Amino acid sequence: MTEELGPDTGPLLPDWLPPEIDQTKAHPARMYDYMLGGKNHFEVDREAAEVAMQAAPAARAMVLENRAFLGRAVRHLAEAGITQYLDIGTGLPGEGNTGEVARAVRPEARVAYVDYDPIVAVHSRALLAGDESRTAVVLADVREPKTILEHPRVLELLDFDQPVAVLMVALLHFVGHDEDAAGIVAAFRDALAPGSALVISHGTDGGQPEVSAAARKGWDNAKSRVVVRDHEEIAALFGGFELVEPGVVQLPLWRPEDPVREDWETIWLEGGVAFKR
Repeated sequence: MTEELGPDTGPLLPDWLPPEIDQTKAHPARMYDYMLGGKNHFEVDREAAEVAMQAAPAARAMVLENRAFLGRAVRHLAEAGITQYLDIGTGLPGEGNTGEVARAVRPEARVAYVDYDPIVAVHSRALLAGDESRTAVVLADVREPKTILEHPRVLELLDFDQPVAVLMVALLHFVGHDEDAAGIVAAFRDALAPGSALVISHGTDGGQPEVSAAARKGWDNAKSRVVVRDHEEIAALFGGFELVEPGVVQLPLWRPEDPVREDWETIWLEGGVAFKR
């Protein structure tokens, strides 16, 4: 089931929340927002995030590195000429979001943000206000690629006969081992024109499975649980795409713009950028 959120969704007020939002269950996007230092989260999200950060002290650094990777990846794509973006699992649109980064290079860039949780509704009106020609927010689940690829608003905004960048940043580790993450990616790949791009970042266990398992307990009461995949499994998600240098690496090592942090090995997230030729 999908739902388009238009500019008249509802009032964007601090004390207003859609009734669909469950404040008793942590949500990965709000946990992520808390770790980023944002303010769009509930006590249950803070508690869950603290479990993860206590087990893995570098958890907050991982979130920050993931956001930095998103920025570098989108900037690379924009400089390569990409003007269309399908950002799946976008979460809460904050500073450094896909549209902001892409439009710093390509002001005409169009972005369809996709998430499966009604919390997006709280922010959609602000995101869309005055920018409906370049931005859409759609409620849909990546596990159902067809509902995204055939959504009227997505098709209105994006021309799949031209290159489109599909972003799955910190998303697929919420897709279980029995839910065919590779098949999901392939469904999007097959819908893309040559010259399109794919961006993925994904959690690993960092070679410390016990610590990783303890950290992932922070998501036990969340809407989606975290699973980890190893380097080979993450690289395989790019099947049918041509990876750009340096390939699939830990995020701080992907085209760093500043000196690489000395503790980069503690960032248990790998990612890459690839093109469909």
